[in-house]
Amino acid sequence: MKKAAAVMLSSVLILGMLTGCGSSSSSPSAAATETETSVDADQAAADHVADLIDAIYVQERTDDTDKQCTEAKEAWDALTDAQKELVSGEFADPDYFGRDTGDASADDPLNEDGIGENEILVVSFGTSFNDSRVKDIGGIEKALQTAYPDWSVRRAFTAQIIINHIQARDGEKIDNMDQALSRAVDNGVKNLIVQPTHLMHGAEYDELTEAVNKYQDSFDSVKIAEPLLGEVGSDETQVNDDKKTVAEAITEAAYTEDGYDSLEAAADDGTAFVFMGHGTSHEAAITYDQMQTQMSNLGYANVFIGTVEGKPADTECQAVIDKVKDAGYSKVVLRPLMVVAGDHANNDMAGQDDPDSWYNRFLDSGNFDSVSCQIEGLGEIPAIEDLYTAHTAAVMGN
Repeated sequence: MKKAAAVMLSSVLILGMLTGCGSSSSSPSAAATETETSVDADQAAADHVADLIDAIYVQERTDDTDKQCTEAKEAWDALTDAQKELVSGEFADPDYFGRDTGDASADDPLNEDGIGENEILVVSFGTSFNDSRVKDIGGIEKALQTAYPDWSVRRAFTAQIIINHIQARDGEKIDNMDQALSRAVDNGVKNLIVQPTHLMHGAEYDELTEAVNKYQDSFDSVKIAEPLLGEVGSDETQVNDDKKTVAEAITEAAYTEDGYDSLEAAADDGTAFVFMGHGTSHEAAITYDQMQTQMSNLGYANVFIGTVEGKPADTECQAVIDKVKDAGYSKVVLRPLMVVAGDHANNDMAGQDDPDSWYNRFLDSGNFDSVSCQIEGLGEIPAIEDLYTAHTAAVMGN
């Protein structure tokens, strides 16, 4: 009996082993199918969010924009962390919603009503970098409100793409030009001063002027103040007091930030400062060469002007690298020649993970012992804020 029982038990065990082997041979296939389905579902969810982001990455506001911004954020929030990393579209990437650029609640969009008869509308291109918006654009706006307490300061951005980004990600609504000007009309504003925070009389300034001109008959008085660097001039030798003020202010801020007592002390230590602007195909591009002329006129031999776009050509990154190398400087400090330290400053200039960033291109050239970045916009420098205030005063007194 014991032997029969043992034989029976052995048969059961063998049958179980055979059944188990059969199951294991089919499990990998089922698991693979399940995994593939999960991967496909993850990618589909990420692609849906990418499509929603691309739909609001546009320069025109429509009746559907508010709804689209809400849908994009809700869809993003519904993703898992792994799915968020898969978001990729024509313009979309995980940083659109995922990058931490500071506390948006610290920013005042200045879009409230109750304006009164006198308004200063501060018009900026805009930035989705929250901390920079507060310090740079907000700094200028606050300086103007302090200087002119009897006027109401309001804000407008010209980049709808940026307005949509901020609204979708942070729930903060900023007026575009038409919204801000319509708000002024609805509030019974009589005297309107438009103060651009733009650097120069470039394409954005032209677009601003065109937008304001459509509302000329809606106010008793409409005046547009000068951008930061004032009149352009006819050639690269043409400079003015505005350019001189800006050159002195940004250079002092740069060498002080780097721990030097003077620009001469920095030069003696082999340090050059490179200010990176945006660049433009507009005829106002000559402004960048004029700023280089201004630096030379001031005796700032270790200060160089460049542009992201490389327009004018002599401000292109490699051209500036060659200039600094040929001048014999071994250390380089990069700093934006931009009102706001936003995407260009953080990525195109200082992006350590971007092989094409100015930081990496200067470093990889092998010509310099050290390369560092200062990520501060012009808008947070008191002397720059004062210059904008002076530009407003110039038209206010007319």
